[in-house]
Amino acid sequence: MLVPPVRHPGYTPRRAAGLTGYERVLARAGFAQVAGIDEAGRGACAGPLVVAAVMLDPRRRSAIGDIADSKSLTAAIREEAYKQVMALALAWHVVVIPPGEIDRTGLHVCNVAGMRRALAGLSPQPQYVLTDGFPVRGLGLPALAMWKGDEVAACVAAASVVAKVTRDRLMNDLHTRYPMYGFARHKGYSTRGHMRALTTYGPCPEHRLSFANVGGVARDPMGLEAGDPAGLELHDPAGLELHDPTGLGTGDPAGLELHNPTGLEN
Repeated sequence: MLVPPVRHPGYTPRRAAGLTGYERVLARAGFAQVAGIDEAGRGACAGPLVVAAVMLDPRRRSAIGDIADSKSLTAAIREEAYKQVMALALAWHVVVIPPGEIDRTGLHVCNVAGMRRALAGLSPQPQYVLTDGFPVRGLGLPALAMWKGDEVAACVAAASVVAKVTRDRLMNDLHTRYPMYGFARHKGYSTRGHMRALTTYGPCPEHRLSFANVGGVARDPMGLEAGDPAGLELHDPAGLELHDPTGLGTGDPAGLELHNPTGLEN
């Protein structure tokens, strides 16, 4: 008697599977709780690097809308997407790394460390991790690096939205302190207007001196006050709870962390 071959479930998402296709495939493979990690501000020459980790509720993530590629969304749509992600997130954690730390240890080192810390801050912990762009060692969990992950995986897109909105709010707050640079418009990226202001006024404490276009300009010719080098006031400009804002006692050299302390659904 011939026994029909066992047909294993497919573990390759189809192109038409939508933004949650990867998470559904991983669920079939036994990984129901999947976290996405992404950052905002990597290419900026001023302001912090913000890294976010988000784990969407497996029972509700199909309700996520079209939030792919947060950078292509308008600010108003990103704010709405942020609210949607908060409503569907099982857990989220944000790490804010100030310019001084980037100058001291290097951008890529800060980025990788921020991803590890953002993941470690999730409660409950996920079973699998999707990262945007490049693989990250030392996560302690099975992980997959995805090219343009924020365009193909819901949890990575959600992390991209959280990181981008958080950073934009922080840059808007910095604009009130240093209005001459126009941070509210360009968010610290090297636009022509920003470079003209940098040439005119020199760098402020929120500029990354390790960047060539900043380091070549005389530092702080206007005598801008260097207090609060992270540029992040403790009144929480992002509208999110601050976790250990001083970093004392926890070895938090890279700056502030924002999270949902209970890990409960928002």
